Amino acid sequence: MAKYGIDIPSARFLTFEGGEGVGKSTQVKRLAARLSEQDIPVVRTREPGGTPKAEAIRSFILQGKPESWGVGAEAVLFAAARLDHVNGLIAPALEDGKWVICDRFADSTRAYQGLTGGVEDGLIDALEDLALNGQRPDLTLILDMNPEVAFERVRQRALDDGMPAIADRFEKEDIEFHRRLREGFLTIAKDNPDRCVVLSADQDEGALAADIWQVVTQRFPELVPEEEPA
Repeated sequence: MAKYGIDIPSARFLTFEGGEGVGKSTQVKRLAARLSEQDIPVVRTREPGGTPKAEAIRSFILQGKPESWGVGAEAVLFAAARLDHVNGLIAPALEDGKWVICDRFADSTRAYQGLTGGVEDGLIDALEDLALNGQRPDLTLILDMNPEVAFERVRQRALDDGMPAIADRFEKEDIEFHRRLREGFLTIAKDNPDRCVVLSADQDEGALAADIWQVVTQRFPELVPEEEPA
């Protein structure tokens, strides 16, 4: 029995999306911790990655090695990583009754390689159908922020940590790319209103976490504790 006085809520699959530097990883950690405090079994993962094979593909892509092959090849690589991730981690965890929270998922391929990179919808759709293997998110939280502000946040974080601001394959793209990317995610949200919720990431970390929790509990009311008898 969970803290609610009812059985642990059914397994759910949640994804976080958005551009570079909007704070997805931080909010994934915070939400996973909040659910764990409520005795809900939760798996926190990321894309590309989550399994050894997918992590190897992640390293290959983010180092920029396949960049010369074109965005279509990148989309195929992301789909290959996603297929292994879904079959090796996400689907088994959901079958075990665990909640899965993923930092990026299929919407990132559609936004980066499709809507921003120009890969045709037909290929994106086919790769998505193959890689998801029926596992579609119950809720997608899209963190939205002006890319100029987001990149200043990334730069300041690196300075605060005493680390050089090393850009990966996508962070090094020009600001116009990231403006188009932002619009891509907003288009995905508009096209999928039943699944996607857009939240402003240009606010305090704690305030954003509170907004996320409000959305999650509204979407899944079984999370709200039952009132104790008077």
